[in-house]
Amino acid sequence: MASQAEESGWDLIIEPPKGWFALHLRDLWRYRDLTGLFVRRDFVASYKQTVLGPLWHIIQPLLTTLMFTVVFGRIAGLPTDGVPQFLFYMAGTTVWSYFAQCLTRTSTTFIANAGIFGKVYFPRMVVPVSVVMSQLIGFAIQFVFFLAFYALFWAKGASIHPNWAVSLVPLLLVLMAGLGLGFGIIISSLTTRYRDLQVLVAFGVQLWMYATPVIYPLSTMGKYRWIIVANPMTAIVETFRYGFFGTGTFSWVYLAYSAGFMLTLLLAGMAIFNRVERTFMDTV
Repeated sequence: MASQAEESGWDLIIEPPKGWFALHLRDLWRYRDLTGLFVRRDFVASYKQTVLGPLWHIIQPLLTTLMFTVVFGRIAGLPTDGVPQFLFYMAGTTVWSYFAQCLTRTSTTFIANAGIFGKVYFPRMVVPVSVVMSQLIGFAIQFVFFLAFYALFWAKGASIHPNWAVSLVPLLLVLMAGLGLGFGIIISSLTTRYRDLQVLVAFGVQLWMYATPVIYPLSTMGKYRWIIVANPMTAIVETFRYGFFGTGTFSWVYLAYSAGFMLTLLLAGMAIFNRVERTFMDTV
C-alpha cells in the first residue's frame, strides 16, 4: 500500500478489507474519538424532543417489572425461589434490557447509517461498538435504580443474601455486550439483502426473553432445563440473581459455555460484517 501511495502521489490509499478475517482492530483504537462522538450522538438522539428524556430508563423497567409482578407473580403464581417478586423481576429486566437494546440497535447498523457510510471513510465497526457503549449509560441508570429498591427491601428484612458473585457483574456486562454485538452485526449484515429480518428482530428478541429465565427461575424447568441452559443468556441472568439474592443456579461451567459462545459468535459476526462491508452500498 505504501509503494502504491508513493507512485500515485497520495499519502494514504483506502482499500476494502481483503479476506474474511482482515478485521483491522487497531483502527477501532485509532478512531476512539469518533467512537466517543457516536456514543454521545446515540444517547442524545434517543431522547431529543422527548419530555421525560433519560427518565425513560427508569420508567420503562419500573412499568415492566410491575406488569411482570402482577401477571406472572400474582395471577400466574410463578415461583421466585423465595426472592421478593418485585426484586426478582426487576433483576431479570435490568439484565435483559441491556442485552436486548444492544442487539436491536446494532442490527440496523448498515441500513440506518447508509448515508454516512456512503460519504466518508471510517472503520464501520465503530458504529455498532459505539451503540454497545452508549447502552451502558442506560444500564447504569437502571442498575442504580435496582440497587435503590434492593437496599429498601434489604432494610425491611427481605430474604436476600448477597455474596461474592456480585463481583462478577463486570464480566456479565462484557458477555452481554459481546452477545448483543455479535448477534446484532450478523443480523445487520444479512438485512442488507434480506429486509424481512428487520421485522423479525423485535419479535424474535421478545420470544427469546421467554426462553431465558427472566420471569421464572431455572430451578423450575425440570426436564426442559437443558433447553434453557443451551441459551447463552441463561447463565448470565442466573449468575446475576445468585450474586445479589443468594438463590438460583450458579455454575462456572455454564458461564464458560456462555463465554465460549460469545467469543465464537463475535469472531464469526466480525468476519461476516467485514465481508459485507465491501459491497453493502450496492445492495442497501
